[in-house]
Amino acid sequence: MTSIGIAGPRRVLADVLPGGGVRDLALVVGSAVFVGLSAQVAIPLGFTPVPLSGQTFAVLLAGAVIGPARGLLGMGVYLAAGVAGLPWFTQHTSGWGGASFGYIVGFLLAAVLVGDLARRGGDRTPTRTVGIMIVGNLAIYAVGVPWLMVTVGIGFGQALALGVLPFLIGDAIKIAVAAGLLPTAWHLVHRAERD
Repeated sequence: MTSIGIAGPRRVLADVLPGGGVRDLALVVGSAVFVGLSAQVAIPLGFTPVPLSGQTFAVLLAGAVIGPARGLLGMGVYLAAGVAGLPWFTQHTSGWGGASFGYIVGFLLAAVLVGDLARRGGDRTPTRTVGIMIVGNLAIYAVGVPWLMVTVGIGFGQALALGVLPFLIGDAIKIAVAAGLLPTAWHLVHRAERD
């Protein structure tokens, strides 16, 4: 297996780790497991079929840390294993379909976008990190909201009310945490490289 990391100045945090193909495989599987575990941190909301969970934070953080190719593969493993029956979607569910399945499909797009932007330096400062995390959230909503509309049989306005608005405060908190974590991690990497 060849390494799918990015060398040079356009790297992501995971590229600092030694290894090659074995490292990449561990990062892909590890990111899927991280999202699966984060999905279990969930709060059902009585007024919407979409629960509040830690998934989006895990997806966006993983995409930024491991990059677009590994991020896509990791979210692909997460999706495929869940569809195959591994109960690691939110609230220990699995399978294809359901009102929130579109958000899971959106994880693939979000991981690629956030990973690519991070590879280009988008996770080096808090302000840039906020920007790439917003892009990632929008990607998830761009797939999840239309799926919710079709699955539940509602219009766009109601889909926004059920599938976006209840999650904006949580998204803001997750973005703020990422904006602190990622630039700090880069600062520590640069300090270690200088020492």
